[in-house]
Amino acid sequence: MSRQVKKNGGKAPSHTVEPQRFRLLKRRLNQAIPEPRCELDHQDAWQLLIATILSAQSTDKKVNEVAPKLFRLHPTPASLAQAPPGEIESLVKSTGFFRNKTRSIQGASQLIVEKHGGEVPQTLKELVELPGVARKTANVVLGTVFRIPTGIVVDTHAGRVARRLELTRETDPQKVERDLCGLFPRKEWVDAGHRLVLHGRYVCQARAPRCGECPLNEGCPAREVEANATVKARTGWEKALVESRGQQL
Repeated sequence: MSRQVKKNGGKAPSHTVEPQRFRLLKRRLNQAIPEPRCELDHQDAWQLLIATILSAQSTDKKVNEVAPKLFRLHPTPASLAQAPPGEIESLVKSTGFFRNKTRSIQGASQLIVEKHGGEVPQTLKELVELPGVARKTANVVLGTVFRIPTGIVVDTHAGRVARRLELTRETDPQKVERDLCGLFPRKEWVDAGHRLVLHGRYVCQARAPRCGECPLNEGCPAREVEANATVKARTGWEKALVESRGQQL
């Protein structure tokens, strides 16, 4: 019977994960994505916060097209909070749900000015009190900008990868996060989240997973085909793919 991977800073996973297979998956993923990152372009914590709110039901690519103009016109929380809502709606319309997002980013900016002196707070409790900010957004900001490991970011990509690799059986993002935090040491939470997101975005895609090229092939219970190249070749392929944001095919 498989043994449960030792608890590492979060609650124990809800099911057993064979330690040797988990170590293989983690090693391969670290090799394929040695410098994991958030792909929402930003210059500071506030910009990342706003970009992450805008990314809901949208894509990082679309937000990266929209956000630069928004930040050029409104470079501070105070400026964005005081802008006419109609102007902001027009700027962010292409990201979807633009009225709700406008209320959220203006409300969050206003509270940052009024309650936090114009600086993004650095605790999970304070962040989730901001309009439009839930746990995932808070984890993104705290982990990416401040390197504070409050959890593992679980979006649709990370959740899909975790289930296919049988690191969790859960579908609820918070329960998936709980299982992942029980597997990875706390010091690895930030990078593990980014790696799972990037791997899901570029390799373990929803409709057409690239199993043959995947460096994790040998350790993946959900693989559809066997590996078609050496581990070194597949690792190098994913590394180039991620670094080019999907352009290096």
